[in-house]
Amino acid sequence: MAGLPDGAVPSTIGVMNEATVRAVVVQEYGGPEVLVVRDRKAARPGPGELLVQLAAAGVNYMDVYARQGTRPYAGDLPFVPGGEGAGMVVEVGSDVREVAVGDRVAWAGVGSSYAEQVVVPADRVVPVPDGVELTTAAAVMLQGITAHYLSQSTFQAQPGDVAVVHAAAGGVGLLLTQLLVRRGATVIATTSTPDKGELARGAGAQVVTGYDGFVDAVREASSGRGAAVVYDGVGCTTFDDGLGCLRPRGLMALYGAASGPVDAFDTARLAGGGSLYLTRPTMGSYIATRAELLARTGDLFGWVAAGELDVRIGATYPLTDAARAHEDLTSRRTTGKLLLLP
Repeated sequence: MAGLPDGAVPSTIGVMNEATVRAVVVQEYGGPEVLVVRDRKAARPGPGELLVQLAAAGVNYMDVYARQGTRPYAGDLPFVPGGEGAGMVVEVGSDVREVAVGDRVAWAGVGSSYAEQVVVPADRVVPVPDGVELTTAAAVMLQGITAHYLSQSTFQAQPGDVAVVHAAAGGVGLLLTQLLVRRGATVIATTSTPDKGELARGAGAQVVTGYDGFVDAVREASSGRGAAVVYDGVGCTTFDDGLGCLRPRGLMALYGAASGPVDAFDTARLAGGGSLYLTRPTMGSYIATRAELLARTGDLFGWVAAGELDVRIGATYPLTDAARAHEDLTSRRTTGKLLLLP
């Protein structure tokens, strides 16, 4: 990544002289009300680390789980939530060579991102190209990487495959729908309202239905054979019907549990359904190496810059409204990506 030209200084570098910075702090586990903005001592990067002035932090369900005290998402109290963001580097650790002050970077899977400044490991950030806004970069990291590995690695859809995408108007759903359509799949999108359905249709979904109608939609679209894959980030309320509408040797990709965890079930159901597959993928397993992280984000940023991938930012909030962002996310009133802006 290239630094600033000789003699140039980023406008954000002045914040390094401040004694404190603002951050959202969880001092006790609980509801959204435990998200409180506090002044904290300004951090300095250690070896292998960067100090980044935040442009935007992503709001995700894992942040809700952390706030509630659910392991492994929760940190030891007190802690700053947030695992995704983008911004400008304002200071580098002593042994960092590949990143310079002034570089624009983004990350996912790095904690304490609900803050004006974030210390991140240099090997966990990716460069943000000039054709991508920092807010867009923050919005596409975690959910974009998830959509990428689900569509390119977990299951590689082929032209004519029927794919079910639950919660298709959400951040992952809209991106996943677009990437599946790129691969030639027929996407059946489930949404909770007609307005959300229009968003899914705009992302390329050929069939849009409510949650109570997707089994019939699969039967019709597949001429009775069943779906090749079901992408389920909802969990408890959709899992059984999703498993039941798969074709022989179809795949259930259970990547979330917005409605609650799935109950234990008899694995004989997989045999009875026709040698079905079930996977519970997580992002960490699909960006286990830096090369894989760079490859996935390189694809995503390239598609965004070329206008081939639309990233919908559903709402933005100041840090002081982090609680409202969590309320909106869990009430399923939102579409696309939610961001906190310092």
